[in-house]
Amino acid sequence: MFKLPVHANSASSLDDIDPFAVANADDSDAGAKESVHVRVQQRNGRKSLTTVQGLKKEYSYSKILKDLKKEFCCNGTVVQDPELGQVIELQGNQRKNVSTFLIQVINTP
Repeated sequence: MFKLPVHANSASSLDDIDPFAVANADDSDAGAKESVHVRVQQRNGRKSLTTVQGLKKEYSYSKILKDLKKEFCCNGTVVQDPELGQVIELQGNQRKNVSTFLIQVINTP
């Protein structure tokens, strides 16, 4: 959250403040940090599908998928989406498992 500078002397001093310039200066690195999205999609009945998107392009999606499938005993695939790029899909609700796995793998030197 950003704070606007407040001048208590006169109301005319508010005219020379550009709130959008202050907001843009505070959020200058807002788009620089990329995030990985781990989502669950409800299919039919109790069936669900976990999707992982936003991984860096330098990672091998097929190797990550192979490790995820082996670690969590589930099936999965890598899907090429025209808007989102490559997306990893896993059977079942694996959100917590995938997030902890990715944090451990990425933070390991």
